[in-house]
Amino acid sequence: MGGVWEANPVAQFAKRLGMSAAQLGITNDDPSCPDVWELSNGDVAVIGRDLTTAYCSRLPEDVHIGADERLVVIPGVMLRAAKADIPDE
Repeated sequence: MGGVWEANPVAQFAKRLGMSAAQLGITNDDPSCPDVWELSNGDVAVIGRDLTTAYCSRLPEDVHIGADERLVVIPGVMLRAAKADIPDE
């Protein structure tokens, strides 16, 4: 394995993985909807509800949220719809 992963703040949005919230019928046409995107460097951006505080006290023993990280939740149907766009390797 390589070195420590760092997020690249200048990577661009390259393509949506799966379908939009509107396509999945899980929005009320609010522009702030969950989404999953591949970035230009191959990383993945997930837009979801920030539930860091709600889950922080009950994380599994080997799970830690860094000071610069957030636990976000998206609808399961959204991730399942993205499966076909995510390569196996």
